[in-house]
Amino acid sequence: MATEPRIRVSAILRWRGSLLLCRHEKGNREHWLLPGGGVNSGESLVDALHRELREEVGIEDEPPVEGPVAIVDSISPVRSFAAKHVVHIIFAGDLSGRSLEAVTSSDAAVRGHRLFAPDELHEVVLHPPIQRFLERWTPGDPAVYLRALWAP
Repeated sequence: MATEPRIRVSAILRWRGSLLLCRHEKGNREHWLLPGGGVNSGESLVDALHRELREEVGIEDEPPVEGPVAIVDSISPVRSFAAKHVVHIIFAGDLSGRSLEAVTSSDAAVRGHRLFAPDELHEVVLHPPIQRFLERWTPGDPAVYLRALWAP
């Protein structure tokens, strides 16, 4: 049963040279995501992003965001069980001027947060698998389409 692609907004949140990622678990496997989530019908991309940042990392104000800086398709290679297609629209924001002690999540799917140096990203399962992009990306870079990338 094919479903329409789902739109997910997320943010590269920089803090003193590191990136903030959210930890998720499926079964006994963990993976990491940029903070963000699904866009509701009638909701703008930036409004959805700010709502998700409140839910996933407890950022109550609306930090300025740049972008989109990248777009990625996640299309499951196995179409028979559950056709999954997520369009990731990635923004960026700088959290350097704030304390991250209050970072907390009201989203039950989020099992914690961690700051990663860009060169540590290859050590984790990241959905979508955009480690190389995140290692090289700097503010002001032109927006890119990173094609269809899938992480099992």
